[in-house]
Amino acid sequence: MKNKGEKLIRFISISESHQAFGLPAPQHPLISLVHFNEKNPFNTDMAPIYDVLSFYKITFITKNSGRLKYGQDYYDYNEGSMLFLAPNQLVGTVEYNRETHGYILLIHPDFLLGHPLAKKIRQYGYFSYSSNEALHISDAERAIILSVYRIMEQELNSRVDEFSQEVIIAQIELMLSYVNRFYKRQFITRKAVNNDILQKTETILDDYLNSHESLHLGVPTVQYLSDQLNISTGYLSDMLRSLIGKNAQQYIHEKLIEKAKERLTTTELTISEIAYELGFEHPQSFSKLFKAKTSLSPLEFRQSFN
Repeated sequence: MKNKGEKLIRFISISESHQAFGLPAPQHPLISLVHFNEKNPFNTDMAPIYDVLSFYKITFITKNSGRLKYGQDYYDYNEGSMLFLAPNQLVGTVEYNRETHGYILLIHPDFLLGHPLAKKIRQYGYFSYSSNEALHISDAERAIILSVYRIMEQELNSRVDEFSQEVIIAQIELMLSYVNRFYKRQFITRKAVNNDILQKTETILDDYLNSHESLHLGVPTVQYLSDQLNISTGYLSDMLRSLIGKNAQQYIHEKLIEKAKERLTTTELTISEIAYELGFEHPQSFSKLFKAKTSLSPLEFRQSFN
């Protein structure tokens, strides 16, 4: 294995990635699908330490008997897990064991140029999820994903013709649409866990605003919340949207307005003082947000209440 002191590298091309893992050159310079199994085990001795890829990486684990390391943390993965990485996303060290079986799909953005998927793929939030927010799929879902991977595998290993790119892109788009559906299902089936996160989110925001941390740190941000919860900003927003119909930024705004209404009706603080107390650098920003959410200015709200 590489030692920790070794310089981290950036893989610009898929061919460089193949070479680092001791794999044969890819059939196509802009896309690669590698199937690790008993006949082609993952070579842990060749696995490099790296930090950034210039292409998409989709990992589908079909068998795993141990733990998988992403960055500095280990995570337990069962059969039928998927992980997604976007270009330029920091990933750190990845360690599999030789009994880890699955597919690794590498897609250079240039492969998608000229196709609607080139833009659409950037809209899938799960490419920004952390590794501990991997997709865990059921047996039925696993069979669907496996069938798509096998079609791509067959297409890439057969004779390339003028239709190959269209066929493969269609399969990628189909798979990503299924993944989007399966993630929505995961938010529902893990509702108890997600409700706990929702309660923690509310507590963090209440504590932040009640302790006047906002006076020193400013308006609470989505990044602050996700750091406190140890989940990614994308996963937090998608989870909240599935539970309450609002993303993380909208939820923060809702809590700010609730707190503002409380201060407007129970204190004699000026509008500017309330704005600064909530973390707004400029009172005008506070007034603009308040009116956008309530159709009243802070002063009009206070006067109507009195």
